[in-house]
Amino acid sequence: MKLVIHGKNIEITDAIREYVHQKIEKAVNHFQNITNEVDVHLSVARNPRINTKQAAEVTIYANGSVIRAEESSENLYASIDLVADKISRQLRKYKERRQEQKTQNQPLTETLATPAVVTDLIGDRTPELPEEVVRTKYFSMPPMTIEEALEQLQMVGHDFYMFRNAETGEINVIYERNHGGYGVIQPRQPNGSTNGKNGKAANNIVMPEKTSKV
Repeated sequence: MKLVIHGKNIEITDAIREYVHQKIEKAVNHFQNITNEVDVHLSVARNPRINTKQAAEVTIYANGSVIRAEESSENLYASIDLVADKISRQLRKYKERRQEQKTQNQPLTETLATPAVVTDLIGDRTPELPEEVVRTKYFSMPPMTIEEALEQLQMVGHDFYMFRNAETGEINVIYERNHGGYGVIQPRQPNGSTNGKNGKAANNIVMPEKTSKV
């Protein structure tokens, strides 16, 4: 298992590195057969108004899936403890879900509602753009179905997930809607045509049974 540690506004000392290895390796010890790489990001906020200044983020690449957890507190070592516990629960949940899928062999398509067009993408939120790009991430994008992308969205814990649609070969975005359910953003062709089902472009509503976030 490959474990990589990154730091922002913090020096990764030998003591910190040893503590990360100890906690994270223990957390993923029972899941090494599905874990390919572990990325750990440690950061310290410079804003004095932020109480939880010490953050620890763990991203695990497991057999083509991405599992992510993040925790912050006033103490870096406490943040590492918290994120180690959280990523362990995420891995357990991921493994149990895979085992259930193999046992029951029931596709997620049974929980999908009829696609519809959504015009309101941000709801009551006020759009804000960052003043500068603070981080660049690179991910492989193997083709996947909307159902598989939905599962990935739930695993990484973000509000959205970008993926390559196995049906069309295009880049799509699946996101969690403010008022419940999920939506899919698809590109419209230059001539106005779409690759979506039933000729509907842009946003297909996905309404699976909502699972609580860890």
